Amino acid sequence: MRHYLNDGSADAPKLRVYLNLDNLSDLRADSRWPGLEGNEGMARLRADGFDGVQVTGGEPPSAGVMPFCGLDRINTPAEALPIATQHADRGDQCLTVHAGWGIEEEDEVYRLVESILNASAKTRLPIFIETHRATITQDMWRTVQITKRFPEVLFNGDFSHYYCGQEMVYGGLDMKMKFMSPIFDRVGFMHGRIASPGHMQMPVDDETSRPVAASGVTDYFADFRTIWTRAMRGFLAHAKAGDVLIFAPELLSGTYDYARLFPNARGKLVEETDRYQQALLYQRIILECFAEARHRK
Repeated sequence: MRHYLNDGSADAPKLRVYLNLDNLSDLRADSRWPGLEGNEGMARLRADGFDGVQVTGGEPPSAGVMPFCGLDRINTPAEALPIATQHADRGDQCLTVHAGWGIEEEDEVYRLVESILNASAKTRLPIFIETHRATITQDMWRTVQITKRFPEVLFNGDFSHYYCGQEMVYGGLDMKMKFMSPIFDRVGFMHGRIASPGHMQMPVDDETSRPVAASGVTDYFADFRTIWTRAMRGFLAHAKAGDVLIFAPELLSGTYDYARLFPNARGKLVEETDRYQQALLYQRIILECFAEARHRK
């Protein structure tokens, strides 16, 4: 049985848009984000339409101020229960994890997944294994094999890692998406990042001047709308009353080699976009995708 995040209501399955707080790190000087912290920062995020936050370090907000969830890394089976317990005791609504390093033998992968599922059940904390480079789910083929062994597994779908890392458009996007159906049907959380076939993090139109020629010719924006909508259809096909799908923009800075840097008029390298403005755009886009997924499910 799949255990999504559930709010205990009798409502139809719903979407909630959170913000991964790393999205606010190292923003451009001209960012729309006013640099607020603490409760003032949470109030501003609320006013800007975010339903919660994914805490990436430090102390979480009070649940009464802003709902929150967590993220972590589980490298070995022995780590799964202590990490799950730590986040459950902290009050996280759910947890997304990077699992392993992607170099494990098959039996090691399965023991790690099993330990995460058992820790989730014991702590009653929904845990979503992220589709991410340098983890056991870095390869879509292996991830599909995991779903065959553990049909109840749920994922945090960060599809930038497949779209760029496995170049999904090479050989045909439709063919790759059909193969990924078992993954799409097990998405319980989503990280928002749009990639191109050659760059992990790409902008969408936001009235910010950027070098158009640097963006290539692939319509990666349209592809991600298709991918996200398919994942949401998978959620809606299996979710029950009260189940919640969180979508959290996670646009990272150039410090982590994600945001691209270009010289400004003075020759100083700066990020090509305001990542907070981009997160606000993602918020609008994902609501449109969810409406389409409801219509098509």
